[in-house]
Amino acid sequence: MEKRSNKYYLTLSLKEYSNGETEPAKELGIEFDNHDEIFGIIERIKSKNIFANESEAVQFALGLKLFSEIKLKNRKNPLFEELNEVFPVFMKKLKSL
Repeated sequence: MEKRSNKYYLTLSLKEYSNGETEPAKELGIEFDNHDEIFGIIERIKSKNIFANESEAVQFALGLKLFSEIKLKNRKNPLFEELNEVFPVFMKKLKSL
């Protein structure tokens, strides 16, 4: 039986280049699955006040969930060898905050 997961659609739009230009506009949209309810995780990370502002908390939570889901799905990939030992320690530390 296949595990059910939440289905998401994420849109990333380039608002402004570092030189102040706004053209050419760029946008990327991706569909992805995640076993966690990411909006709830974002709220929990924000409530912990571990970053300077809410925007950083959202960026961290979203980046972490996108990364960790790929790492989980590809746990046998040699790219993640070093992380397989330390990542669970990091996640326990984060959850204990």
